[in-house]
Amino acid sequence: MNSSNPVLNQKMFQGQAVVASQDGVMTLEGTINKSIISVLLVMAAAYWSYQSPAVSMPLLIPCVIVGLILAIIISVKQTLAPVLTPVYAIAEGLVLGALSLSYASLTAGSASGSFDAPLGLNHELVFQAIALTFGTLFSMLVIYRSGLIKVTDRLKMIIYTATGGIFLLYFITMIMGFFGGQMPLIHESGPLGIGISLVIVGLAAFNLLLDFDFIVKASSSGSLPKYMEWYGAFGLLVTLVWLYMEILRLLAKLARNRD
Repeated sequence: MNSSNPVLNQKMFQGQAVVASQDGVMTLEGTINKSIISVLLVMAAAYWSYQSPAVSMPLLIPCVIVGLILAIIISVKQTLAPVLTPVYAIAEGLVLGALSLSYASLTAGSASGSFDAPLGLNHELVFQAIALTFGTLFSMLVIYRSGLIKVTDRLKMIIYTATGGIFLLYFITMIMGFFGGQMPLIHESGPLGIGISLVIVGLAAFNLLLDFDFIVKASSSGSLPKYMEWYGAFGLLVTLVWLYMEILRLLAKLARNRD
């Protein structure tokens, strides 16, 4: 039951097996319900953030930090997942709303740089990113359920290695940014930059397969505590947030490339 998602990893579940208790055990239906609640919280927070730029833009960096801290806490202390996962979803929603607004402004050619009102923005870009994210989610779910792509140990290792490489690249890019540098090609809107984004989007999509596989097998074991439903939802949410951000970035590159 390994997943390339660092959250949904077998090691995280070691020691969590329990005998059925009064609180019940982790089930697939329960995990799905928690996942839906988490996604709805993200969408609600993102909508408010997108519509309230004067407030949300200053909160972008603080929410990124809060989201990172919450992710670490939930990963280490899974028993807190029922309380912290909804908070994490709201924090990530605020971040996604602000980032969506930024990309909508940039691709609309806004020269004012003002975020006082969501006017003159490329709303279509955001709607496309949302539609593609959910489209990818359901497509990968169909692929997983149909067995079209088997989640084998070899596939897990390939995705795990590739995902680790991507996040190492992100980390190096972040460090370079602190010193005024920039990783070439990653943020460019040329053919190579677009190709890199396509690969990353594809990798994020394949992570969904591993998340589905892990959640299904973990819930079918019948030995994990009820709070692990929230933990499973949290892990899936991490991948969905990443997928949306990468799709948004890809669409922004395509829009700039057409200019």
